[in-house]
Amino acid sequence: MTADSAVAAAPAVDHAMGPRSIATAARIVVKVGSSSLTSVAGGISDEALTALVDVLAARRNAGTEVILVSSGAIAAGLAPLGLARRPKDLATQQAAASVGQGLLMARYNQAFGDHGVTVSQVLLTAEDLTRRTQHVNAHRALERLLNLGVVPIVNENDTVATHEIRFGDNDRLAALVAHLVHADALVLLSDVDAVYDGPPQDGAKRIPLVRGPEDLAGVVIGRAGKAGVGTGGMATKVQAASIVADTGISALVTSTANAAAALAGEDVGTWFSITGQRRPVRMLWLAHLADIRGSVVLDDGAVKAVRDRHKSLLPAGITAVVGQFEAGDAVELTDRNGGVLARGLVNFSSDELPQMLGRGTKDLGEEFGREYEREVIHTDDLVLV
Repeated sequence: MTADSAVAAAPAVDHAMGPRSIATAARIVVKVGSSSLTSVAGGISDEALTALVDVLAARRNAGTEVILVSSGAIAAGLAPLGLARRPKDLATQQAAASVGQGLLMARYNQAFGDHGVTVSQVLLTAEDLTRRTQHVNAHRALERLLNLGVVPIVNENDTVATHEIRFGDNDRLAALVAHLVHADALVLLSDVDAVYDGPPQDGAKRIPLVRGPEDLAGVVIGRAGKAGVGTGGMATKVQAASIVADTGISALVTSTANAAAALAGEDVGTWFSITGQRRPVRMLWLAHLADIRGSVVLDDGAVKAVRDRHKSLLPAGITAVVGQFEAGDAVELTDRNGGVLARGLVNFSSDELPQMLGRGTKDLGEEFGREYEREVIHTDDLVLV
């Protein structure tokens, strides 16, 4: 059995029931942000962490498989390093994460241990979930931990991740993890209790249900808060919830204070209903998370071949190249009017492509060598958006 088929075989939940389905979900991914775990004085709040663990451990001991995606490593490392705020440079962030991750896990070990629950540390990079070999290994490790009754505590491997291969925030990491393990639901916890149709302090109303992008049309979504300990904000939570909803998993966005009510299926937060079907993790990353380095402009024939017939992109169908990129980078495929129809991993750099435009692969092979007798973007490395 393949990793994808094993994941697909996981028990499903009745999403038509809305938030109530979380109460009976067999497998859930819960993500908590740094702002929810941080004390007023700075660093990790033992009170906040213990309160969250009490809720999750009770659910785990009731038979539900729980995966916790937890931010907080950098925040936990600030005080020991004498830093007042989250550093902006990558090297200092990595240093803080290296110091803080061990402290964070020690607190989780103790808090879950008080409930007789074993936890494990799982540190991931974007590459671990987007390359076939790594994501299969990540899937197997998580599945085995869950089978053993362990609560995996997942975080981005900030100590080794570079700007080029970072998730950027743990909301998107949680979306990929939920997809990887085929969770029944994703619960995104922060210090805001729901998505609102405007600033909550101005009397805005809670949006209880999102059935698709149209339900959020015109809504201004907030960014990261003033505390300076996190990287997300409501915008990344909405993006993560929308991503998993597009791949067959429901999501709930609410506050950490509402964690118990949320897991009990009560009407709190904002529920994102399923809008799409499952797709490979790599394609999920390419559609929503990849760092786009440039674009290629397609003629009308190539647009139809890629969009309607799901064909690979050949150099004969490209009319222009925009931006600077290397072979293997993610680029957008656009029509003549600039409309984006797909994203893909390109086989040639932006320096190589101009001499290839509008030409057949056989002609290119005769002039430049056999390595040019191939697609610019293979259909297996291309996703429509």
